[in-house]
Amino acid sequence: MENIASIIDILGTIAFAISGVITATKKRMDLFGILIIATVTSVGGGTLRDLLIGKSPVSWLLDSTFVYIIVATTIVGIIFRKQLRYVRRSLFLFDTIGIALYTVTGVEIALLINLDPVICVALGTITACFGGVIRDILCNEIPVIFRKEIYASACIAGGTLYVIMHHYGIAAGVNAVVSGLVVVIIRTLAVVYEVQLPSIYSKAER
Repeated sequence: MENIASIIDILGTIAFAISGVITATKKRMDLFGILIIATVTSVGGGTLRDLLIGKSPVSWLLDSTFVYIIVATTIVGIIFRKQLRYVRRSLFLFDTIGIALYTVTGVEIALLINLDPVICVALGTITACFGGVIRDILCNEIPVIFRKEIYASACIAGGTLYVIMHHYGIAAGVNAVVSGLVVVIIRTLAVVYEVQLPSIYSKAER
């Protein structure tokens, strides 16, 4: 289970690093700025997760592989930035892949230390969403999680499914794939069909 979590963590790091590069280049940041945004997007959620569960030093400080992956992905992203811009909704694509992978790895780590199922889902959602929150704040954008879009809700659904399947003894690999796909499908369908969370504001307030 730990090996699967590590693989998913690496894939999530790559996906989020690319989404960070796309956002930073849209803001015309310099090389250092792009690297910083790619880094915080990749490790922000995992860092908060580790701090919440009392893990110190946090994961990416103990394994320099993640640093090398972020730097390499950032370089590749910068080189192919024009091609990425031509990919329709490229930021959405990599961000969705990232939250799916990080939801799974966050829940897996929480299960490994025997946390309550509700807390496992919450930790998976935090792992998935807060790198993007930091990215958007640094780029002077309203974080997606604070808008009406289906974002954290997709992570909660996927994380809940993972906990349920784990309870019934489904193999970790199968569970990870199915739960991750649920996050991707819910998020994608919500964007395609413009499904949003209900607004608490009246037309006059909006």
